[in-house]
Amino acid sequence: MANELGAETSPYLLQHKDNPVHWRAWGDRALAEAQKSGKPILLSVGYAACHWCHVMAHECFENPSIAHLMNELFVNIKVDREERPDIDAVYMAALGLMGQQGGWPLTMFLTPEGEPFWGGTYFPPEARFGRPGFPDIMRRITEVYHTDPDSVRKNTEAVLLSLNQLATGDPNAPAIQIGSEILDRVAQTMSQQVDPIHGGIGQAPKFPQTYAIEMILRGWLRQPDEAMMQAVNTTLTGMCQGGIYDHLAGGFARYSTDAQWLAPHFEKMLYDNAQLIDILTLAWQANKFPLYSQRVKETIAWTLNEMVVEGGGFAATLDADSEGEEGRFYVWQEADIDAILGDDAAVFNAAYDVSSTGNWEGKVILNRSARPELGTNDEEAFLQRCREKLLHQRSDRVRPGWDDKILADWNGLMIAAMANAAAVFDQPAWANAAVTAFDFVTDKLCPNGTLMHGYRQGQPKHRALLDDYANMARAALMLYEIHGGDRYLQQARAWVANVEAHFADAERGGYYFSSAQATDVIARMRHANDNAVPSGNGVMVGVLTRLWLLTGDDTYGQRADAVARSFSAQLSTHALGMTTLLNNVEFMLQPLQIVIMGERHDETVKDMLSAIHSLALPNKVFQVLAPGQTLPAGHPATGMATINSQATAYVCVGQTCSLPQTRPADLLAALTMATTIMHPG
Repeated sequence: MANELGAETSPYLLQHKDNPVHWRAWGDRALAEAQKSGKPILLSVGYAACHWCHVMAHECFENPSIAHLMNELFVNIKVDREERPDIDAVYMAALGLMGQQGGWPLTMFLTPEGEPFWGGTYFPPEARFGRPGFPDIMRRITEVYHTDPDSVRKNTEAVLLSLNQLATGDPNAPAIQIGSEILDRVAQTMSQQVDPIHGGIGQAPKFPQTYAIEMILRGWLRQPDEAMMQAVNTTLTGMCQGGIYDHLAGGFARYSTDAQWLAPHFEKMLYDNAQLIDILTLAWQANKFPLYSQRVKETIAWTLNEMVVEGGGFAATLDADSEGEEGRFYVWQEADIDAILGDDAAVFNAAYDVSSTGNWEGKVILNRSARPELGTNDEEAFLQRCREKLLHQRSDRVRPGWDDKILADWNGLMIAAMANAAAVFDQPAWANAAVTAFDFVTDKLCPNGTLMHGYRQGQPKHRALLDDYANMARAALMLYEIHGGDRYLQQARAWVANVEAHFADAERGGYYFSSAQATDVIARMRHANDNAVPSGNGVMVGVLTRLWLLTGDDTYGQRADAVARSFSAQLSTHALGMTTLLNNVEFMLQPLQIVIMGERHDETVKDMLSAIHSLALPNKVFQVLAPGQTLPAGHPATGMATINSQATAYVCVGQTCSLPQTRPADLLAALTMATTIMHPG
């Protein structure tokens, strides 16, 4: 029987199309085949940029004898976790309920109905690393499945019950009223989790966790505390100057394998870089550190140089491996750098931790962790010239694999981040790229007007999930505020209406991860915990709040409050994992509304917008009203007008607005006064 993955569009699935394993793609047909055969399912989940996925593929799935055993004993299904995050979420949660550590590749054993009864992650071809060999595992699993069906049934029933409980939560847990005291306490606790030497949450491995850093920064904005700002700066500087950052081309790797941010798994993910652009932009607004603005500019340049597909959408990932070796594209030997830079090498090597012995497995990962502070303009210009020479030489190497599928949720994150950074740093080209990517999604991923999750090779695929709608609606509202244009507002409203129709939990509140229309998931996940990407429910609180403020429709505000209340009972045990929800609840509780009356092309209006974007105001929502446009009923600035036909701004906290401001400097003063009123401490 032939492998069926050759008909797929996912680069990850196509990596396995020539395996001797008879892989199927996930779907109703594969499940029906398993039920007809009576064989259990071997489910393997990974993604194209995953290093250990490649290792297990080479060791096991390309091994004819192991593949023969897989084909004999199981119906084998391969899933790209980026293409089907709903499937990945269910079985990753199931693995956790079995008491095992999650990760990719995810290897799960299921009944023919798709119910999980055992699983793990990476398995070697024979016993080593303290792990049993994959063939031994498969034989034992098959034996148990066929000779002890009662145990299998009990396992699946227990897992399914627990999955349902994860979605519903504890029905007896009381809702908590979320206020400034809880927000301050969580931010303070989170800052105390930060490694004081290297930054980041905890020890190795370290992930960016940008939403947690935003929580700390928001805490500092509410109640200035030097220790909190230090936690933010230590973390962001550590990442910006560590080996997790690509100092030649820009962009961040997914995470660091050590506590020092030195050695990453070298894959670059669109979603990480979008979130890092966002948090670095906000941090720059707060403290104006030039390192942060430099990294924003370089990371956006990397995105536009390496991650844009034909038509303008943003691709998903760059692989960790090239020529079968992790990090080969990115690492150096001192002799190679010396040959390229000549007399300039000594200064460069001292700055970037270059030595003959290397700093990672005998090789050099460029980093500036030992001396993270920037030098003089002349010193930095010299280092830039050196980096450009090395980048030019590196371009001749065999490049890592490029996963060019377009994912709606990840594109939403990058569109919003790039549009916001464009406004803050006055970069029209970034704004144009964000608009082009938004148009790509609405054109290519919305056949018949229905949003889909992914797109590649001319094919939109898979029903959109909560994160797709939430992140694209957030992007639409960001573009609406920055550029105007009713189409963005109407598109956001349409997507939110779809979420309400097909994702809402009418009984408990909040939203499920997958649509009620989905037919091939055994459980609908519902949570507000952040993972590698921010929680869809958390993002929805912000989207609904913004729609409420922009349209005046109280229904949106009521829904935002209902989502927050539906998950509030979990704060007593999961608050540190729900920071996106809490960040958006703060926005819901204390929005800062800014109205500018005048034409967007007016120079005073432009200067006023620059003044707004120069400040760290994460709870702001602003509107530019052209002559003849009106505010929605109930807006605190309703009825106010321009002064002497000049561009005029109003800053509103609650139902109270400032005096009319006609000069950018006065608007800055009014914004400062408003933040003092909001956070008197």
